[in-house]
Amino acid sequence: MRTTQIKTTIIALMFEQLQKSFGGDLAVKSEEHILEVNNDVGNGKIRGISFKGGISYLEFDMIFRENLVLAIKNSDKNPLFFAYCSKGRMGHSFGSDSEKRILESFQTGILTGKPGEENVLYFDKEERLKTTLITVQTSNSANAFEKTGLKHKLRNTFVKTGIFENFVYIGSHNLKIAEKVQELNAIKQEGIVRNLLIEGLVHMILALEIQQHSDDKEKGKNYSGSLTVKEMDSVKEVSEFINNYPETQLCLKQLSRKSGLSPSKLQEGFKLMHGTTVTDHIRDVRVRKSEDLIKNTDLNISEVVYSVGFTSRSYFSKIFKKKYNCSPKQYKNQQSKVAATA
Repeated sequence: MRTTQIKTTIIALMFEQLQKSFGGDLAVKSEEHILEVNNDVGNGKIRGISFKGGISYLEFDMIFRENLVLAIKNSDKNPLFFAYCSKGRMGHSFGSDSEKRILESFQTGILTGKPGEENVLYFDKEERLKTTLITVQTSNSANAFEKTGLKHKLRNTFVKTGIFENFVYIGSHNLKIAEKVQELNAIKQEGIVRNLLIEGLVHMILALEIQQHSDDKEKGKNYSGSLTVKEMDSVKEVSEFINNYPETQLCLKQLSRKSGLSPSKLQEGFKLMHGTTVTDHIRDVRVRKSEDLIKNTDLNISEVVYSVGFTSRSYFSKIFKKKYNCSPKQYKNQQSKVAATA
């Protein structure tokens, strides 16, 4: 078993300590830290970035060669940690001697501890781990407790007594967060545009985790429907297939056979992940893909229609106008005007 101690929650310093312990190549681009590891410690990537307001984002996408214990010491700014596993699982305890709780795939977790307390994370060897950790610093400064401030609201929600004690909440399974993490990993832009897109998605993930806590509290129990973790993983794979191949003629029955899930299970999973039915999600993906093709290629409207899997141009025009408030032709003409004046 390998034990690594991190004595800070400041991203830049944290990555210095991670590289010292894990080795690997560390790159910093536009304030985003990326540590790539391929040695006897493990294989994969760790990345992190800080934003204004004391919010930072840390993501592990790793396979460790041996069981890993990662101890992160709380700062005097009393950080709140919002954890999520997209793949694999992660253990947590306050210090090495207290009760260990497990965060399974697609589960949310919220934790905070006393100043100076250690949050100890446990990762299993030879298991693909993809987990995210959003940290919100909640200092005692006056600015942090403005009545409308995020930190003030979070402190009131999770530290009602005004005194930080050890607190951990393991929530329901949430497929929507997995989708947002996937969108975050798919960002291709560079520089300030990339940072803004990452920041926006991190705030969305944070909002979804807070909403999950609120929903669980309202229901009085954790709710994930009737799906198992394996079944939810199958739903995620089907969703990725639709995103990658929207032009394929798909129906619920075919996707059910592909996933090994019953049609009702698949529908339940898509309701959890996307808030819609399988058929409606396929349509939405195709419309978004068509918008991208109209904007970024020279394909005419008919070519766009058939390249994304639609069979009726009139039906396509109807749903495109409903989503973007203009016809595909009007949208293409507007893009041409923009290009001409650029």
